[in-house]
Amino acid sequence: MSIHPLAVVSPHAELGTNVRIGPFCVVEAGVVIGDGCHLAGRVTVKSGTVVGRDNLVMEGTVLGGMPQHVHMPEHPGTTAIGDGNVFRENCTVHRALEAGHETRIGNRCLFMVGAHVAHDCVVGDSVVLTNGTMLGGHVTVGEKAYMGGASAVHQFCRIGRLAMIGGMARVVRDVPPFAMLDGDTAMIVGLNKVGLRRAGFTADEMLQLKQAYRVVYRSGLMWQEMLDALRLEFPTGPAAEFLPFFLGGKRGFVQERRTPPGAVVRLVRDEADETTVAIPEAEKKVG
Repeated sequence: MSIHPLAVVSPHAELGTNVRIGPFCVVEAGVVIGDGCHLAGRVTVKSGTVVGRDNLVMEGTVLGGMPQHVHMPEHPGTTAIGDGNVFRENCTVHRALEAGHETRIGNRCLFMVGAHVAHDCVVGDSVVLTNGTMLGGHVTVGEKAYMGGASAVHQFCRIGRLAMIGGMARVVRDVPPFAMLDGDTAMIVGLNKVGLRRAGFTADEMLQLKQAYRVVYRSGLMWQEMLDALRLEFPTGPAAEFLPFFLGGKRGFVQERRTPPGAVVRLVRDEADETTVAIPEAEKKVG
């Protein structure tokens, strides 16, 4: 164990083996830091925080800070952080709002510069929050989801497993698993195909997800009809994750971004009088 002489570590904190604590770090009473963790410098770990093994925490990060709320709790909850995470410079993770609850972060996540995780969030394993990402209170982020730079998620929203959120997106509704959200419109533009391939999904699994995606967004079914179709057609496999996700929503679900039929305009040059005429795509197909 190595503690820099300019660090302040409470004698009531519990440190594992091979923990390294750099200059100007503050580790408060009641903190637990697992084996092999490295606090680089100017890191603050607040009371009520349990940090797992082999985490790297870079300069300026604060773990377990008080929740941001107009009614500051007298007895706040706790913060639980898993193993093998990387917190780059100036990240913030806030503890839960009420006693008996916790803000929870899984294993092997990457939090890039300035990422913020608010009170009572649950972040799954291998999640990436890129620079400036902000999670509101009570947000849930599924395993291997990817949050683009400066994206913001409204409180109580859910981001499904392996979803990809585009940069600067404003997420105010739930994002289903495996979906890709466009940062400009904050609407769904298809499946996260690159993420699925990297995660090792087979061709058959990809095909099943495409079929389920069409049922959800392209079939024109009413809500209950869509749920029934998912239940009957996809009882197993990765597509089976859609049904419980949709059944658990409280804020509604992000819709698909699609160009309305006939909205595309093609420019056609009239060689007779050397003018350019705009012809709607629907008209072009008909005649």
